[in-house]
Amino acid sequence: MKSVDSTDGVKIAYTTKGQGEPALVFIHGGLADRTFWSNQMEAFSDRYRAIALDLAGHGESGVDRRAWSMQAFGHDVRAVIEAENVQRAVLIGNSLGGPVAAETALLLPRRIIGIVAVDTFHELNMRADPDQVKARADAFRSDFDGSVKNMVRMLFHPDADPALMKDAEQRMLKSPRSTASGMFESFANYDMAATVRRLTVPIRCINGDLFPINFEANRAIHPDFDAMVLPHIGHYPMLECPEEFNRCLAGIVSAWEFNSQ
Repeated sequence: MKSVDSTDGVKIAYTTKGQGEPALVFIHGGLADRTFWSNQMEAFSDRYRAIALDLAGHGESGVDRRAWSMQAFGHDVRAVIEAENVQRAVLIGNSLGGPVAAETALLLPRRIIGIVAVDTFHELNMRADPDQVKARADAFRSDFDGSVKNMVRMLFHPDADPALMKDAEQRMLKSPRSTASGMFESFANYDMAATVRRLTVPIRCINGDLFPINFEANRAIHPDFDAMVLPHIGHYPMLECPEEFNRCLAGIVSAWEFNSQ
């Protein structure tokens, strides 16, 4: 494990494996951690430098953040990329990691060649309802364990592997409840469409089929958007079907690597 300070001084823990560029930078979702990408770190490090980090408040990173926001998470990723002197990177972000990747790409426009969003970016112009955001933050604050368990059940198909679901749940229960409430509250004022409109890099999604994708609306916001949907897969395709997910990711990265040379 390595670490670097983010812009606000919070320690960001990360792991690197392999050599070569473009580097693949893996960004986990809310209440997850970098271990959610273990299958990909192993599979891709024979050809690329693979980097997985814990965002502030997650995993082994610091929790002493005063102002939670997507932009602050973006600075966490920027700090890691700069610490590793990465010049060309593909950002791979699951769930919350998708918007975080977008914020990172705005911070490092000359270093990012593309974003792979994993079960996220279903509808780029969707805004979170402030009342719903507050209710969710309050629920996690008052009953963290119960809220995590309910959320995990919603993110898998009912017949998903129980052991896999339990493992994801146990890892997410390690997150501080203060992180959860602060993170959810930061969603209330976030305009994802405004961020994505400013991007100049391609976006590709590898999504499960729990939630529909609005292709037409997304392409109106970002013309270089496309997605593949994995049937009967939930919110964590890199965990549920790692070999198929890795094939999809390898194809995307290979095409970008060739086009950016």
